[in-house]
Amino acid sequence: MPAYLVFRKNNVDDAIEFRGIISIGRDANSSVAIDDRSVSRNHAIIRRLGDNDYYLIDSGSLNGSYVNGKRISKPTRLNNNDQITIGPGLLIFRQNEHQQLAPSSGAAAEATTLFSPQVSIQKIAMLVADIRGFTPLTESVPVHTMSKIMSEWFHKVSLLIEASHGMLEKFIGDCVYARWDVTDDAQAVVLNALRTAVEIRRITDEFNSKYPEVAQQLRIGAAINIGNVAVGVGQSNAAVGDAVNTTFRLESASKELKCDIVVGHDAYIELPRSIWEGREHIITVKGKREPLNVCALRFENVP
Repeated sequence: MPAYLVFRKNNVDDAIEFRGIISIGRDANSSVAIDDRSVSRNHAIIRRLGDNDYYLIDSGSLNGSYVNGKRISKPTRLNNNDQITIGPGLLIFRQNEHQQLAPSSGAAAEATTLFSPQVSIQKIAMLVADIRGFTPLTESVPVHTMSKIMSEWFHKVSLLIEASHGMLEKFIGDCVYARWDVTDDAQAVVLNALRTAVEIRRITDEFNSKYPEVAQQLRIGAAINIGNVAVGVGQSNAAVGDAVNTTFRLESASKELKCDIVVGHDAYIELPRSIWEGREHIITVKGKREPLNVCALRFENVP
């Protein structure tokens, strides 16, 4: 059954179709960006669990998220025509098998925002971290428990990235993608990204003791990369480019390399030699003609 989020944009009703998860916040990288100081940078998400259930999850915002005028305190299942209020923004959830909306051209994209910043080329460090075996996990854990776990995980990881002076690009299902601008001290930026990955692992480990009813151990794999990307592309204000795609491929390669973090060549050469020497690999990834030089690390290798 199709589901849509309807909002008013430029005095015209607009709609975007769900693709699993929608983020809402003041951050320009949110799927729906609300440029108002009463809205937190990463305010809330709407996540699909199962085939037809959609939950609004507040990410610990200061001013709260409201459904039909009531502030929510836990993940809340949305019903057709529910009104979601976040700051000055009014969003309407639509899910009706007999009602097909005509989303705007932005609905086909992964994300749609309320404004489009200017595009610039920047050098950034990227982190992708993914929860291992998430699909079978969702099949074995009650939906309310799973939504509570993911709400807490999203919230804690968001705060961590913000505290590390990073920019949360987006959550994609069970995966987080963040970036940092590369300054003159590239080594410090890469180390910061690596230590953030280690902290995400620590946060994830806490859930194993907090939720003993989850039989499968929660674990993450991660990738770090550096590259020039276009920032502020399209309505999502995303950082896009070959380097971004490669970072996602590197994270997938961590499974084959049986390691915790895969670091791209341009990133690991910025690090002290003692961290990466003897841990280099040459791999091939989908979408790249030439093999890639990478470094495979365990979390304990990060100083």
